[in-house]
Amino acid sequence: MKKMLVFQTDFTYKEGAVAAMYGVVKSVDIDIEIITATHEIPQYDTWSASYRLYQYIDFWPKGTIFVSVVDPGVGTSRRACVAKTKNGYYIVTPDNGTLTHVDHYFGIEEVRVIDETVNRLHREDNGAVSIFHGRDLFGYCAARLASGIISYEEVGPAYDVSEIVRHEIYEAKIFDDRIEGMFEINDPNFGNLWTNVLLNDFKKMFNMGENVHTVIYKNEEKVFDEKIPYFDSFGKAKAGSVMIYNNEINKMGLAEVTGNLCEDHHLSYGEEYKVVFSHE
Repeated sequence: MKKMLVFQTDFTYKEGAVAAMYGVVKSVDIDIEIITATHEIPQYDTWSASYRLYQYIDFWPKGTIFVSVVDPGVGTSRRACVAKTKNGYYIVTPDNGTLTHVDHYFGIEEVRVIDETVNRLHREDNGAVSIFHGRDLFGYCAARLASGIISYEEVGPAYDVSEIVRHEIYEAKIFDDRIEGMFEINDPNFGNLWTNVLLNDFKKMFNMGENVHTVIYKNEEKVFDEKIPYFDSFGKAKAGSVMIYNNEINKMGLAEVTGNLCEDHHLSYGEEYKVVFSHE
């Protein structure tokens, strides 16, 4: 049985890169099923690429192959790899931080560098192209793996999992009177922000419907300080109000109901943002 290919990139659909990449896959094997996760990862943002894989990977059938191409170092000596995860998936990607969250939460069993002598597209008219590995390397190798033309062992030589490039992941801090976390990522379409605070930790301190004192700092400067409600549905809060909720991966998020928290309150995500929940 052929494996599905699920793609995420920062290419957008504004020009022909996605179509060319998918065309290569179909040229290897027209029966391979291609699924688009997103082509709207923020440009060059390997942290977001890593987080999005973590967000959805475990909901797919075991054996699915994910192709993630957010590659600011394309054409350099950074490794092109295929990782085999402990929860049963494959990820074809540049080794540039994109494997961070999957490795942290699910584990990576093995990783292999792609052998470009056999698992890269070679054509007379593109022999000198070094800036489109999404098409010529990652898409092509993934298609060969998905079709069964090559086994995982034939991707290329293995290297030590400890050598994988990783971003730092920050854990929330739990105190007797408060929880301190940060904004890990946003929900770009709606402007919500997702923290690193786990639902189970939050529920030990706060009750559904409670107004929680919420303070947000940017580079240690206080930029938000309000008591806001914790609800399990956006429909329970007033339009335009800010609320706390648990998101789809059971971490705590902040939202402006029928609004855009990021835009209206000039907030974003990253290690410069700290959020503190307390009863005060």
